[in-house]
Amino acid sequence: MLFRFFSRLCLKKIPIPFLPIRNYEFVTITRTMEPLVKKPVIVYAESTPNPSSMKFVANLVLLEEGATAQYLNASEAKGSVLAAKLFLFPFIKGVFISGNYITLTKTEAVGWDDITLELRELLKEFLSGTVPVVTDIPKTEVHTDNSFQSTTTVFTEHTAPVTEAEHKIVEILEQYIRPAVEQDGGLITFRSFIEGVVTVQLKGACSGCPSSTMTLKAGIEGLLKRLVPGVTEVVAEAV
Repeated sequence: MLFRFFSRLCLKKIPIPFLPIRNYEFVTITRTMEPLVKKPVIVYAESTPNPSSMKFVANLVLLEEGATAQYLNASEAKGSVLAAKLFLFPFIKGVFISGNYITLTKTEAVGWDDITLELRELLKEFLSGTVPVVTDIPKTEVHTDNSFQSTTTVFTEHTAPVTEAEHKIVEILEQYIRPAVEQDGGLITFRSFIEGVVTVQLKGACSGCPSSTMTLKAGIEGLLKRLVPGVTEVVAEAV
């Protein structure tokens, strides 16, 4: 009985009411993209072995990898707006820029406790803008291998090496010495190799540092003597 009932129900024609088609308007919703939030600039100060120098580290790259820039007075700072601003302080006598840090060297007239906060705020404000830190970076042509057939342009303040021994000296300074002295806010560059004597230049916090003589003799000189035949002494060139 139930089967017959459902069969008749399914076969019965049930009128379907007519539903008028409406005209729908499609509305395009445009969503305005919110501007990207710029990463805030952080600058903090680190002391160095040189009591006259302070290292200010930022959370962004200031110069291309391997590049450095040093200014010892306002007249030298034409290639850096930031360095020119820093030399407006009468107590600043040296600006060294490399990687993600700036090493500032001051006079003895003031203490770091009195000026660190002001300098840090100036650096933070400048680095938050769009003006390049340095517009003219020193470049040098160096040989790509010991065949001396081809050269490449690199960002370095080393004197361009010519002989195999000079190439080895620069390689050692870059590979072993540079990472260590950069931690202290400085740099040691190759100047010459004449009659067994290697002349280097101390920059940033290394320049004028009381412990630089020990670093030069006990560290660099000993290393070069072991690794480069013919090296008898390492001396620092006056800046």
